Amino acid sequence: MSDELTRCTWCLKDEAYIKYHDEAWGIPVHDDKVHFEYLALEAAQAGLSWHTILIRMEGYRKAFSNWDIDKIQSYDNDKILELLQFKGIIRNRKKIEAVIHNVIPFKVIQKEFGSFDNYIWGYVNGKPLINEIKEISDYAASTPLSDQISKDLKTRGFKFIGTTTTYAYMQAIGLVNDHMESCWKK
Repeated sequence: MSDELTRCTWCLKDEAYIKYHDEAWGIPVHDDKVHFEYLALEAAQAGLSWHTILIRMEGYRKAFSNWDIDKIQSYDNDKILELLQFKGIIRNRKKIEAVIHNVIPFKVIQKEFGSFDNYIWGYVNGKPLINEIKEISDYAASTPLSDQISKDLKTRGFKFIGTTTTYAYMQAIGLVNDHMESCWKK
């Protein structure tokens, strides 16, 4: 990573943030497996810093069968008890159960729309929304669109998917481009 690049100021905390910013955040995602991963990770982040989740991403991949939703769907109480002992993730029973539970509505959306990707990108007609972010204070925690998506996901049965979580997911998958105006990724 070059020190010559100007980046969004939120990512300058450490190398993990910089790597995530440069290699993942805001890059449009069109893979359902990655969609599920980010939905799960953003839900796990609720009430915590993103850094707490970021440094555990590999632990989450290991704990949740590399995000194979068919395997996750078969997780039972014994598996939940095992995950509650796994140090590579946030060991919160409700958040773990939400990941397992959310497989069902995720699959329903896949069946209805052909893919989760079709569903989520349909909200923006397949093109990322580009926001004007000049300062940290310009970032929104939620928007009317994240309210709408969150409400729809909840209606479809998703858990741990409030509007703030939804907006963070939208940023992560590039549905919105919230890189700062001065950022090389803009």
